Amino acid sequence: MPAARRRRWWRRSRRLPSSDATAVLAVGAAIAEDLRGGLVHDRAGRAARRLRSLLDAEAVGLAGMSGPLAWAGRPDEAATGLVDQVRRDGHRAGRAGRTLALPLPVRGEPGGVLVVVGAVPAAAARQAAAWTGEALARSRLESSAEAAERAELRALRAEISPHFVYNALTTIAAFVRSDPDRARELIRDFAEYIRHNLARRGEYTTLAGEFRAIEAYLELARAVLGERLRVQVRIAPEVLPVALPFLTLQPLVENAVQHGVERIEGGGSVQVSGEAQGTDCVIAVEDDGPGMDPEHARAALAGEGQGSGLALANVDRRLRAVYGPQYGLVIETAEGAGTRIVVRVPRFAPGVVAL
Repeated sequence: MPAARRRRWWRRSRRLPSSDATAVLAVGAAIAEDLRGGLVHDRAGRAARRLRSLLDAEAVGLAGMSGPLAWAGRPDEAATGLVDQVRRDGHRAGRAGRTLALPLPVRGEPGGVLVVVGAVPAAAARQAAAWTGEALARSRLESSAEAAERAELRALRAEISPHFVYNALTTIAAFVRSDPDRARELIRDFAEYIRHNLARRGEYTTLAGEFRAIEAYLELARAVLGERLRVQVRIAPEVLPVALPFLTLQPLVENAVQHGVERIEGGGSVQVSGEAQGTDCVIAVEDDGPGMDPEHARAALAGEGQGSGLALANVDRRLRAVYGPQYGLVIETAEGAGTRIVVRVPRFAPGVVAL
């Protein structure tokens, strides 16, 4: 057979029917899902069963860089020594008869071991190891992103201003004798403000829940600042059930009060609005304070600022991580022209559910 014809036949023979290719992709997606969270033993066992079926192997074992193998099929006695060898060498495979142990490459470093038993081509086994390593790498990236998001939420929760708390409690104390009813109302507002900031349930709340905390904060701020603070809140009822990450709006409102109204001798106003625009929910927080240089606003969103700037950057990053890069914060400002911060989120997003 001429060489050219042989090459054409070999290429044709490698092509899977579309149904087989779809099945392989489905198995690959299921393996990636099994390995979310790493090589946890029960889920690693499911991934090993899928790999065994995919490779048509007698047995497949999966393990991390320590701990036992999760097996699908009959365990091979030679596997223990091979796994120890791979763990020591890091990047080199080991073979004993019909058993092959390969390192799982995770971002350039060994992240586990794949053992394949049976008449499986070495190239197929290596591809399975590379595929599994990529799934583990994605799992680690997702875990890192989730950990970073939780850390940013903890940072926002930790940014309750001691100065504001002191002023609020001092103001409440002043009302205890002169106006007990007002003092009780402010104590309830303070409790709602603290409860929302320190909530430990799911990562999301509704817009209605976020606004309850904002209203509590503004009531306390009005008690402290008196006539210096004027507030207007306008929220369309249809967006109140929209789910969004905790502490998305409160840092924006606190920023408007502390860096807008409080910096003007005669005080100023804060306006909060929310409405539906097609499939999106758009919320705006606006103050008529001193404003800022647009370059300073850009630096704040990039995380290059301090204090409130870091809070704005945290909110922006969390929104983009949850909804995608097309969402997040937009800051409209100029020196002497006040500040308007716009939040755009989808009214419905997969996986974003308020508990």
